[in-house]
Amino acid sequence: MQLTDSREIAATPEIVWAAILDPEVLKQCVPGCQEMTGSPEEGFEAKVVQKVGPVKATFKGTVTLSDMQPPESLTLTGEGKGGAAGFAKGGADVRLEPKGEGTLLSYDVEAKVGGKLAQLGSRIIDGFAKKMADQFFDNFKAAVEGPGEDAADDAPEAAASDGDEAAPKKGWFKRAVT
Repeated sequence: MQLTDSREIAATPEIVWAAILDPEVLKQCVPGCQEMTGSPEEGFEAKVVQKVGPVKATFKGTVTLSDMQPPESLTLTGEGKGGAAGFAKGGADVRLEPKGEGTLLSYDVEAKVGGKLAQLGSRIIDGFAKKMADQFFDNFKAAVEGPGEDAADDAPEAAASDGDEAAPKKGWFKRAVT
């Protein structure tokens, strides 16, 4: 399965670059991610729970970053094993280009599956892979740029008054680095 798409993000390429290397941002963006540890230099380890058609599995896997050319492009390569459900592996070539006051993030994704997952058929797998990629990059955009302008003005106060260790608010990354 191959997929090519892009997203416009209201942040500079340097901010988008820093976000894509941050394990907390990645954990927030990967649908079903329960754990994400590691670093860009060593790679990341993740635990993701997903349901694909009738098959639900916990995948444990790794993601490595290569061909890094800050803040312009990188390649993400990942592999996850879900026990009896099978495996998934793939990668994404990500490119960042300045566009106005923001960034155009473009990506080419390739994914492969095996085991019980492969028995579901290419239509289900391709639809699921597209949905996962769309969710990841939509979540990534929201994590970096946050909600609309009106909500962004109130967000720092709400985050500051929230005393517990809740999940980061949308757009927290851009506010943290600017």
